Amino acid sequence: MTATVSRRFVLLGAVLLAAVCAQVLAGRALSPPAVWEVLTGGGDHTDRHVFFQLRVPRLLVALGAGACLGVAGLVLQSALRNPLAGPEVTGVTPGAVLGAVTATGLGLAGWDSPAAVVLAATVGGFAGAGLLWLLAGRQRSDPAGTAVYGVLVSAVLGGLTAMVLLVAPGELGSVVQWLVGSTEGRVWHHWHLMWPWALAWAVLAWLLAGPLTLLRCGDEQASALGLAADRARALALLCAVALTAAAVSAVGALGFVGLLIPHVAIAVFGADLRVTLPGAALLGATVVCVADALAQSLARTLAVLLDAGRLTLPVGAVTSFLGAALLLLAVRRTPDREY
Repeated sequence: MTATVSRRFVLLGAVLLAAVCAQVLAGRALSPPAVWEVLTGGGDHTDRHVFFQLRVPRLLVALGAGACLGVAGLVLQSALRNPLAGPEVTGVTPGAVLGAVTATGLGLAGWDSPAAVVLAATVGGFAGAGLLWLLAGRQRSDPAGTAVYGVLVSAVLGGLTAMVLLVAPGELGSVVQWLVGSTEGRVWHHWHLMWPWALAWAVLAWLLAGPLTLLRCGDEQASALGLAADRARALALLCAVALTAAAVSAVGALGFVGLLIPHVAIAVFGADLRVTLPGAALLGATVVCVADALAQSLARTLAVLLDAGRLTLPVGAVTSFLGAALLLLAVRRTPDREY
């Protein structure tokens, strides 16, 4: 790791720390002075409960989900050699959302039963990725062909999700949270279910950095260097699906995170995936944390302006706006980058 890259990691760490502070101070239930009292060992029982049982797990879940999506997006784009192969457009996120929505809409799971949601989202994510794998066939190494099949699979899974909403309209309120993405109501149980699964697959993704780097160069060159391209690609897809399912099962679908983070990570940290994969995790965590802080602050401001009491703005709505802007910036900065 060069000195320049090391300094960029330090700078990103400082930005992440600032984002964490902003997210912790952005909520309604505790004022900044009350948060400071709790952090210094004071505060009453209610303030400590709100901070440690609501704010902290929400923060950790947001960080974990962002890191998972950042790594999953980079793994997908490297394995498929496609700069548009984010979890959102390859059937992975739509499949995971379909699994979670189906389980929730049919009463098999819900926000209060995260273990069942994790299982449902994982099954749905693997189903979406498996459908893409089967349809792509021998065109798996062709970025253009894979992109077309990915859009097709995502559209089909999105249609199935809409059908579930028609079957179970009474669950529309809770289902919308899966479609847009929300960190509201995240507690320690969600974090404890997510982090071991996410950590294990994130470590596997880092161990795949070498094969993924070869896959980015093309199947012919990878095979010439002794890599079984199809096997390595299948393992990479497995890893990406598992990481996406971990994020979706915790917060729902967060638009643009898995698609934009790889572009920014490569622009900032370079093409060495042993370095860029941890960078993508930090970038994803930072973006989602910033988005959550903005969502809470905007919701409070709108509630005051509209005199509407308590308003909630899903973090997924903010990541979509941030993602569009950052992705446009990244594409303009690296217009000729090829995979």
